[in-house]
Amino acid sequence: MTMSNAISGRSVGPTASVAPLAAHVRSHSHRMTHEHPTADGLARGLGWFSIGLGLSQLLAPRGVARFIGIADDTRNCALMRLLGLRELASGVGILSSRRPGGWVWARAAGDVMDLALLGSAMASDETEKDRLAAATLAVIGVTAADIYEAVRLRETSGPLASAGGLGLREVHVRKAITVNRPVKEVYAFWRDVRNLPRFMQHLESVEEIGDDRTRWRTRAPAGMSVEWEAQTVEDRPNDRIAWKSVEGSQVDNAGSVRFVKAPGGRGTEVHVELRYSPIGGAIGAAIAWLFGESADQQIYDDLRAFKQVIETGEVLVSEGSLGHRGRYWQRPAQPPANLPVDWPALED
Repeated sequence: MTMSNAISGRSVGPTASVAPLAAHVRSHSHRMTHEHPTADGLARGLGWFSIGLGLSQLLAPRGVARFIGIADDTRNCALMRLLGLRELASGVGILSSRRPGGWVWARAAGDVMDLALLGSAMASDETEKDRLAAATLAVIGVTAADIYEAVRLRETSGPLASAGGLGLREVHVRKAITVNRPVKEVYAFWRDVRNLPRFMQHLESVEEIGDDRTRWRTRAPAGMSVEWEAQTVEDRPNDRIAWKSVEGSQVDNAGSVRFVKAPGGRGTEVHVELRYSPIGGAIGAAIAWLFGESADQQIYDDLRAFKQVIETGEVLVSEGSLGHRGRYWQRPAQPPANLPVDWPALED
């Protein structure tokens, strides 16, 4: 309910939400002070800062918009409320979590989004450039504090602190799909690495470099690209292919794909499993998620594309979808502009 109110621009009443939130934070922060000292100091300060900023954005979005130099129209007010909800979630998470490092990383990821929004606003002629510049410098300073504290918590609280209970340290994805082709054909198609960019949306190229090694190049969030080398560690014809990145790669990853005969003669079940550590750890995963590029969604989309490629020879996407090289737009059926002369006339 609160999220939908924020998106649509409807006001959020303070009476229903602020009091329970304050009580929740007070009870948890008191416990954290005595039981979990890693949440003290700067982390606690960042948590309360998030709550203060979030309440300001929720309760006075027009004032905050004017303060940073942007128009206080309905669209920007709705955006302010949405950002306020994010800040409140981060603040409560930091103050109530036993391992707040992941929530601090989430704050840093939010800072990156804020900087992107401020940069976009700077290009508009309807904004106050001096106020925007000051707001940008302030966000840069807060980002530095967030990253500093997140790294400190990771170093002082053990390897799980950076994940903060959010599961962001290592990504583990399992997906499966059934395709209407025999196992032998599906395995052969996947085994030829030149076919992979045909259905993997973010993959730019894969090339064999010898000794069961391949070089991968893929697009990353925010227009970046990443390269790494992988070693094929298992190749059982018509059964399973497994790989892992070589030591020193930019992306530490391992995965496998299994080909299982589907029951009832329905073709082949393709089971994909992938484990990888995001570049930048928790903040890398969070930024990828903000850009809509999570591993779970990528593999789901790629398997659907794989099904279309191997069954029809091409990937068809609707007009409402983003385009992609090698993919074809589906369009509604249209009658030909000129009918053949001998085309039979329709009877009334």
